[in-house]
Amino acid sequence: MIDLKNKVAIVTGGSKGLGKATAIALAKEGVHVGITGRNKENLEEVVSELEAIGVKAIYQVCDATDEQAVITAVKNIHAHLGGLDILINNAGIAAFGTVADMESATWENIIKTNVFGVYYAAKAVLPYLKSANSGDIINIASTAGLKGSANASAYSASKSAVIGFSESLMYELRKENIRVTTLTPSTIATDMTIKDLKITTGDPERVLQPEDFAELIVDILKMNRRALIANASIFSTNP
Repeated sequence: MIDLKNKVAIVTGGSKGLGKATAIALAKEGVHVGITGRNKENLEEVVSELEAIGVKAIYQVCDATDEQAVITAVKNIHAHLGGLDILINNAGIAAFGTVADMESATWENIIKTNVFGVYYAAKAVLPYLKSANSGDIINIASTAGLKGSANASAYSASKSAVIGFSESLMYELRKENIRVTTLTPSTIATDMTIKDLKITTGDPERVLQPEDFAELIVDILKMNRRALIANASIFSTNP
C-alpha cells in the first residue's frame, strides 16, 4: 500500500458532507489538503479542523461553474501547499421534479455544476499532474447516473455525463501514470440528502455515512500504482 503522507490533495465541495469527510480522512493519512466551495464560513471551519490534525490546509471560495475561478483556485492551492497529487472532484448539487414542472434554469444549473464543474477542475489540475507524471483524479458520480428514475432527469443526466467523461479521461491518462477513478455511490447521509432532498433519515444503522465513502477513497488512493480502480460503487448493506 502507498503511504499518502505529505501528498497534496484538492477536494472540491469540501466544506461539508462527503467533501468534508474525505478531506478529514485524507488529513489523517498525512495529506495536505486544499478545499473549495462557496461558503467561506464553512470552509474556514473545515480548514481549522484539518490544521488541528497536523497537516497544512487552505481554502478557496470558488463557484464550480466559473472556469476562471476554478483555474485560479487550483493555482493558489498548488502554490500554497507546494504541489498537487490528488483531485477529489466532489462538488455537486441536486434537485428533483418532473421534466414538465422543473424550471429550465434549475435543470441547467444542475448540469453546469455537476458536469462542467467536474470538467473544469479536472482540466485545471492536468498540467500539474502531467508535469509530475503521476497523480490521481477521483470523480464522484452516482448510482443515479447508471439508471434514470422519475423526477430525477437533471441529476441522472448530469451523473451519466460524469461517468462518460471520467471513463474517457481515464483512457486518455492511464499511460501517463495518472489514475482516473469514477465512483458511483448509492444514497449517503449528508445534509443535502437529509435536509434538502429529504430522501433519507440518515439512520446510521441503515444508511451509508460520509465516513464510509471517505474510507473507500483512501483505500483506492493507497493501492500500488500498478493498479487502477476504473470505477466502483458502494451501497448500504441494510437499506
